[in-house]
Order: sequence, then structure tokens, then C-alpha cells
Amino acid sequence: MSQRPRASLGRVLDDLGDSLLELVAGDPAHDGEIGGIVIHDPDDEPVQPPAALVLGVGVAATALPELVRDVGRRGGVGLIVRAPVVLTPRLEAAVRDARLALIGLRRGATWAQLTALLRSLLAEGDLGPAEAESIGGLPSGDLFAVANAVGALLDAPVTIEDRSSRVLAFSGRQDEADPSRVETIIGRQVPERYAKMLTDLGVFRELYREHRPVVVNPADLGADSVSKQRVAIAVRAGDEVLGSIWAAMDGEVTPERSAALQDAAKLVALHMLRVRAGADVQRRLRTDLVSTALEGGVGARDALSRLGLAGKQVVVLAVALRAEHPADAEQVAGGTGDLERAADALSVHLSSSVPSSAVAVVGGIAYALLPVTATHGSEPEERAARLAEEFCERLGARLPMVVGIGGAGTDVSGVTESRATATRVLRVLRDGHAHRRVARLPDVHTQSLLLELRDLAAARGEKPVGPIARLLEYDERNDSGLAETLEAWLDALGDVRAAAAALFIHPNTLRYRLRRLEEVSGLDLADPEQRFAAMLQLRILAPR
Repeated sequence: MSQRPRASLGRVLDDLGDSLLELVAGDPAHDGEIGGIVIHDPDDEPVQPPAALVLGVGVAATALPELVRDVGRRGGVGLIVRAPVVLTPRLEAAVRDARLALIGLRRGATWAQLTALLRSLLAEGDLGPAEAESIGGLPSGDLFAVANAVGALLDAPVTIEDRSSRVLAFSGRQDEADPSRVETIIGRQVPERYAKMLTDLGVFRELYREHRPVVVNPADLGADSVSKQRVAIAVRAGDEVLGSIWAAMDGEVTPERSAALQDAAKLVALHMLRVRAGADVQRRLRTDLVSTALEGGVGARDALSRLGLAGKQVVVLAVALRAEHPADAEQVAGGTGDLERAADALSVHLSSSVPSSAVAVVGGIAYALLPVTATHGSEPEERAARLAEEFCERLGARLPMVVGIGGAGTDVSGVTESRATATRVLRVLRDGHAHRRVARLPDVHTQSLLLELRDLAAARGEKPVGPIARLLEYDERNDSGLAETLEAWLDALGDVRAAAAALFIHPNTLRYRLRRLEEVSGLDLADPEQRFAAMLQLRILAPR
């Protein structure tokens, strides 16, 4: 077994090469572990840890030699740019002088996918020294090492997948498979059309029922991009199915191959359980740190430091599911399954743009601590709002999220104030009082004040009085809807036709109702003070 550092540059190229990365120039055999992942931004002053791996997103070919030299001067071990890369003499000399590796990201792969994979690799050793724990002679929880070992045993490229057909790890030699496998690796997910075919053929049903390998003939799938048979086996821990191993290989599944797959499934199960336990520990630790930083108090400064946010300008994002009805808001926001998935998705989304961000679910809300700076006249809150809009667009209707944006804070008190503002904005969005997905306080300030007035009135037991009280009592007895008519007319600023359209009635019917409600309540609609008082009572005191 190789004893290279688990997060070395060579390890990254071994595990992510072929399908995602290609070495363009330079020596990847750097000693020691990668110190961190940095997104190159020409508009920001770079903060690059020692031995960093830099992602050059959107770097022009003419600017590449200078960027290579700059990364080298700052101690970087590698620079990844979009392939294909034309290796000119000037660029080759820059790589040689910088003593780093220039790597190309293959077409079809996205920066977000690459960042997620790199963070997964770099996080493998976070729970303790790798050499102190091993399972089956392989580093504990290192699914990429397990995939390579199983692939070598079967002499075939393999993937390790979870129950949702999401690729957790893969072996080398994926280019020896077929186009569908390459598409799966790049997307880190079995494409939906193939998953549907496998479901319709009953493959998953058989896979999760049997303890032996299941063979899928490529002809059964009827797709030109699938040319090699798939041999799969479920990975179990007791009665629980954790996922599966998929090998793309030709030839008969001999008893020896079948036994090898069964043994591999047992080994993978132990590693998957270790990964799950480690993820739970990391999630709890991250949640504790984020919660402590948001609440302020004695440990907040230390929590910000451990999150790598000390001294940085931080904007807090508050994220929740939008309620279908205001009364459902608390229940929807507290739905831990969807909210946890949304928090994980937000963490991955932000990691490609702001790697040092921190996301955790605290008190039924997903909070993100986002270190951002002003650029070209754009305020930190504006940049945070753009990232949040992109996140909501990616999730679409599957998870209708709303995001409240806090202000920028540079110390503990600033972060806690940003959290309070973000939560205040989120309440307006989540309750459906603003027709938007992302907002800052200036966008919803009036609605927020009305909600706070409603809270104050409810705490004091305030109820409608005068004309509005009489109108509500009349509606209660006669089911006449006059209060609704009044509210629609006030919202339309006295425009009879607009109010009638909102209520789906004829304008003459609306005029009759207005006269009737004046008779019933004693309200003078020509008096601006009475109109204002009526609007406040309807919005703040009347039952919603």
C-alpha cells in the first residue's frame, strides 16, 4: 500500500484523473498534504494558505503564465484551469519556474462538481490520524482507496453508489468503460434515464433483495452509450441496504468473481459506516460551532476562529422552506429531512464560490456564515444575495427555498446582529408576505414592522374596536365577507374595478358592498384617517 499523504496532489490526480483531470505540465509529486482549496478571483486580494491547490475559474490564456508565477510565489502546489490548455513556451517556462503542477479540468465536468470532490478528499483525515485507523488494510472511511482496491481485484472500473444512485467514490480506468459510465462519473449521479431503465427492468428490486451479484446486459438497456455489461452487488449493514458496487466488465461472472464481489461488499459496508459516522460527527461539530458563533457570548470568538472566519467580513444567510400557508410556516421550516438536504446543497453551492463559508441547521433554520467583501461598488450583502438567488434557481420547485440576507459584520456582535436581521427577513419571506425568494431588510422592512406590531398586539391581547369590530361581528353572523371587500378596496387604493377584479365580482356589486359596509360599521370611507385606521386594524388585529 502507498503511504502517501491522503490529501496529496498525486492522490488527487490518481483518484480524479482520467474522467475529470489531466496533468498539463509540471511535477505532481509534491511532498505533504494540500493545505486548502482556493478559488482564484481577479477582483479579490488572494488569501492563499501554504501548499494550496488553486482553481483558476475563467482564466484567459493570455493571463495564465502570470497567474502560474503568482500562485508559485505564494507557495501553491497546483493550479487547475479549464481544458484544453495550449502549452506555449512562455507558459511552460512559468510552470517550471513556479515548481507547481498545471492541471486541466476536462470538458463536461463543472467546477462545482470538482470542488465537492476535492473537499471530500481533503476531509478524509479530519477525524484523526489516518495511520491510526484502517479497515481491511485500507485507511478507514477512504472509499476511493476501497474502489481502487476492488477495481484491481475484479480487473474492472467500479463505482460505489448510495441508495439514490449517487456516486460516492470510483476507481481509476473509468475511460475503459463506456460513455454512460463517463457521464455518471462526471455528474456523480447515475443519469435519470438510465436509473429509470434499471428500475423498469426490476434491477434495483433484484439487487436489494439478493445477496449475490446481479448482471445487467447492455442490450437490455437499449442505449448506444452502454456497451459493457454491469455487475452489481448490494452493500448491506445487517438488514439495512447502504448502497451498491457497480463494475463495468466483460466476460462471465465466475464463482471467483462472485465471491470477490461479495467479500468486497462486506468491506465497503464497514467503510461506508465509518464515513457515515464521521459525517455525523463533523455535522454535529460544525453545527455547534455555527450555533455558538451566531449566539455570541463567551465562546463565539473562538468558534469564529475555528471556522476560519475570525477577522473577516461575514454576512449571515437564513434559509428555510417557504410555507404553502402562513399557518404551516413553523411546521415546514422544522421538517428536518428537506431542510438538512437543502443545507447540504447550500454548502456545496457556496463551496465553489466561497470555500470558507460555514452552513448548519440551528433551531429549524439553515444558517450560512458567508465571508464576502465588497468588489467594484458591489456591497457584501448584494454579492450574498446573488449567490442566494443562484442557489434558489438551482433547487427550483423541488425545494421552494426562501433566503433572508443579514448585514455584514466583522466581529462577534456584528455576526449576531446579522443573524437577527437575516432571521427577521426570513420570517417575512417564509410567511408569504413578500413575493420573492431572496431579500434583504430594506426590501421587506415595512412587512417586517407589521409582523412585529402584530406580535406586540397579540402579546397585549389587543382586538379590533369601533367600526372594524362591528364589521367583523356582522360578517361572523351573516357570512357576508364585507371585511374582505373593505380590505381589497383599501389595497387597491380605492380603485373599484381593480378591487372587483381581485374579488372576482362585478364593480357594481363591489359598490353595493361598500355602501352596505358603511351602513353596518359606521365607517366613513371618505375620511383618510378612518381609512388608515381601518387598514391597520385589518392587517394587525383582525384574524388572518
